[in-house]
Amino acid sequence: MAQPTVVGVGMTPFGAHDRPLAELFGEATGAALEDAGIGVDGVDALYLGNAMGGQIEGASHLAPQLASHVGLAGVPCQRFEDACATSSNAFKHAVQAVEAGRHDAVLVGGVERCTPETGLDTAAMTTEFATAMHPQYEQPVGLSFPGVFGLLTDRHMHEYGTTEEHLASVAVKNHRHGALNPDAQHGREITVQDVLESPVVASPFHLYDCCPFSDGAAAVIVASADAADDLAGEPVSVSGVGHATDVVPIADKAEPGATQAARDAAAEAYDAAGVGPEDVDVVELHDCFTGAEILATEALGFFERGEGGPAAAEGRTELGGELPVNPSGGLKAKGHPIGATGAAQIVELVTQLRGAAGERQVRDADVGLAHNLGGDTATTVVSVLEVGA
Repeated sequence: MAQPTVVGVGMTPFGAHDRPLAELFGEATGAALEDAGIGVDGVDALYLGNAMGGQIEGASHLAPQLASHVGLAGVPCQRFEDACATSSNAFKHAVQAVEAGRHDAVLVGGVERCTPETGLDTAAMTTEFATAMHPQYEQPVGLSFPGVFGLLTDRHMHEYGTTEEHLASVAVKNHRHGALNPDAQHGREITVQDVLESPVVASPFHLYDCCPFSDGAAAVIVASADAADDLAGEPVSVSGVGHATDVVPIADKAEPGATQAARDAAAEAYDAAGVGPEDVDVVELHDCFTGAEILATEALGFFERGEGGPAAAEGRTELGGELPVNPSGGLKAKGHPIGATGAAQIVELVTQLRGAAGERQVRDADVGLAHNLGGDTATTVVSVLEVGA
């Protein structure tokens, strides 16, 4: 099997954009191609992540449209949709295609527009997001994703004593990291008190416990190690990818606070990479809500159950701590344009593993892990990247 590597990365700033999807995608793609030192004639396929284009933009069949926009008309291209895990699933398929020898170089891109610049207000956008929940058992009762993750987090608080202050510590940490990231939507630091005094959105979450709606795009070039030898981009190896799903709706989950799909996907990724959680130096994970980060750090094996909250409050997941989590600012501060989030996590890990992250650089980072979930934790993709693997 060929060794898959990431040889080029690029992204737009995340935030509110008044440009169409094609322009955002083109900006991220151009940056990734330049970083890799490859032209469009060297790209064999496009795997595109976009979750909401049909509902929000009124645009379907996006993969060939965006391929045409960036000069890739004619190559095989496909759009992936897995809620918030959309471009991580596209990345997984690109890695597998390169590994199998089907393609030498694949462009993986994610793009989304979710802010009021689309013409939809917060209430309307929340309704659109809710289409990722069960249409008979969850949507009719008005359940939203803050409510979903609020229920999962409430259960964790009940079982393990996790507190609102623990949750707030995650928000404070990620805002501090985001202030060091020029592409982050929220570059302003906040305090625990700011979080606790902000309005309640869905118990136990306050406004500052929740990630924002965002627009943006991210792109990566996945190439075989042999192909990477002829390119200018500094390669980072993809040593393992795991993908798992859990039951929908949440009422049917055997253990709601366990996020079982993350545990299964992580086990698969660790096994493929030949590493364990103790080997990971830097993590980009899916913190759509502060509780989601705490649940994920436990599911990925970094902390025992019930220890994720105290670990955040003690600074163990900060830059300079024992395991920096979301040095980019995460979804909470960097932003969350649904279809671009997974690809953006890979962008950050590659930047970290190359030692090119500037003020937010994690010291001696050789192994990075990305965790991206979709829906009510029903889909999870975990990817392990390494220097020189």
